[in-house]
Amino acid sequence: MTSDSQKVAFVTGGSRGIGLACAQRLAEAGHKVVIGSRSKPDSIDPSMSWVECDVTSGQSVDRAFETIEAETGSVSILVANAGISRDALLARTSEDDFSDLIDANLTGTFRVTKRAVRPMMRARWGRIILVSSIVAFTGGPGQSAYAASKSGLLGFGRSLGRELASRSITVNVVAPGAIDTDMLAAAPQQSIEATIAATPAGRAGTPAEVAAAVNFLASEESGYVTGTVLRVDGGLGMGI
Repeated sequence: MTSDSQKVAFVTGGSRGIGLACAQRLAEAGHKVVIGSRSKPDSIDPSMSWVECDVTSGQSVDRAFETIEAETGSVSILVANAGISRDALLARTSEDDFSDLIDANLTGTFRVTKRAVRPMMRARWGRIILVSSIVAFTGGPGQSAYAASKSGLLGFGRSLGRELASRSITVNVVAPGAIDTDMLAAAPQQSIEATIAATPAGRAGTPAEVAAAVNFLASEESGYVTGTVLRVDGGLGMGI
């Protein structure tokens, strides 16, 4: 392990949007940050490094961790953010599309988390943050498959939190609402406007606001916080 103030953080899906913001915030906190994605970004902040990681492939995940361990050190902070979205009404959702969403968003998180856990257990310290979505609570028209994949992270994270708490490893879930990312921009304008109108804060959130929550859950100060879901949604899911 590195010193108490500097640990190795691995952010999947870290090349843009929420993942990139999380990587930048963790780097600002002094950690050695590695971002993982299927393709290499055009530019990488010199404070971070990149590794190829396709979470839908167990071999790719293994290779990514082997590279990180050889070049940077064992992962102490995992931000499982990689995922995809394919919105469609259920009648138009193919079985392949449903399976792809589950594989990338839920099984992919299982793959990277399982690979990260053993070194954390040996070190008796770890922070695992799973990025879900407020849709896991509210649902959404045309998002039955996406919501199913993100809802699965809640049970996965809570169960894992119970397994690992005695070893000083916390497992928490962040559930963003409408966040100003490429994924939100790709949604129909009418849907975006309706979501913003239903959000008490009256606006979309920023990736940096999600990253701030992730940074807290990755910190020493969050050691007594595990198995929780932190909503960063401007109040959209309030009371659910």
